[in-house]
Amino acid sequence: MINYFSSDFKLGILGGGQLGRMLLAETQKLDIHTSILDNNKNAPCAEICNTFVVGDLLDYETIYNFGKTVNLLTIEIENVNLDALDKLEDEGLSIYPKPRNLRIIQSKARQKNFYVDTQIPTAEFSHYAYLEELKHSYENDIINFPFVWKAARFGYDGNGVKIVRNIEDLNNLPNVECITEKLIPFKNELAVIVARNTAGEVKTYPVVEMEFHPEANQVEYVICPARIDFKVAEKAKEVALKVVRELDFVGLLAVELFQTVDDKILVNEVAPRPHNSGHYSIEASYTNQFEQHVRSILNLPLGNTDSKVAGIMVNLVGEEGFSGDVIYQNIEEILKIDGVTPHIYGKKQTRPFRKMGHVTIVDADIDKARKIAQQVKETIRVISKNS
Repeated sequence: MINYFSSDFKLGILGGGQLGRMLLAETQKLDIHTSILDNNKNAPCAEICNTFVVGDLLDYETIYNFGKTVNLLTIEIENVNLDALDKLEDEGLSIYPKPRNLRIIQSKARQKNFYVDTQIPTAEFSHYAYLEELKHSYENDIINFPFVWKAARFGYDGNGVKIVRNIEDLNNLPNVECITEKLIPFKNELAVIVARNTAGEVKTYPVVEMEFHPEANQVEYVICPARIDFKVAEKAKEVALKVVRELDFVGLLAVELFQTVDDKILVNEVAPRPHNSGHYSIEASYTNQFEQHVRSILNLPLGNTDSKVAGIMVNLVGEEGFSGDVIYQNIEEILKIDGVTPHIYGKKQTRPFRKMGHVTIVDADIDKARKIAQQVKETIRVISKNS
């Protein structure tokens, strides 16, 4: 085995946001040298990695040159230049997740076609190269309201996803490549995180339930374990494992799912990295998702994914009407509550709905944890000095 620890080995990470920051907490435990590339010189990782490089994640030369300085490359964001990764992989650099997986996942259209080709259940969809094509489809009664619109690329945190209910909504969409999906009546939005190393060892985390903010289309609460029937949970895990098998995936894959009204499981989309739906694991699991990501890409034995205790994650996002230097109001009030742990992401500037941190609530009783989560959500405010 390669000596990763307290050695000259360099782990490269594309992206220096909050996911990278939480990943660094695990690489620091193992004394693994980390080099990070990010567009923003003030990114959350900038002050705490071993080497920080400012550069465009979509620029071929920048990614290629960065890749030549490290021994293994991973990501904390999937919107990166894949041509450069292909070249680096051809030249012998280990890259996980694999560039060919990222090529499928980067485009929601390719992702959906992959599910159809491999018989993975997903919502019916149509693919449009640009907005006029979608409008033409509506005018010719090929598509009807309501439907879900998704930008084919560069969507994140609720951006690039809209429910289109009328002609005004349709006319307000950006002119980009997109997909539309049938609006699925569902009971729950679920997620399963699966880890797989290069030796083929696979572990799944418990199924979690996600509650979304109605306007921002962001996850507001993640509840582990999901409050669903055992058979539904097993079906969700089976579908998630099929996605990993069909992709021949190495690393950590978060699989977002719908539980329909008749208890079918449909894949919504996937993320090839640590994910919001796994943040609860830092406090609640034997092996948190960030440590598991490191284990999987370095082909180390995978850790125990069981929960020690029920966990709920509350996202901390910038409050509407506030932009500027951030203040976390009433944080001392939530710190008085047993089982509450805040995570602040190191972003100095807030704006409406920007992810600024999260809070984990752990308790032996999931219902009690959910009540405390509500209390936390109603107490802490992410505001700014100058509003």
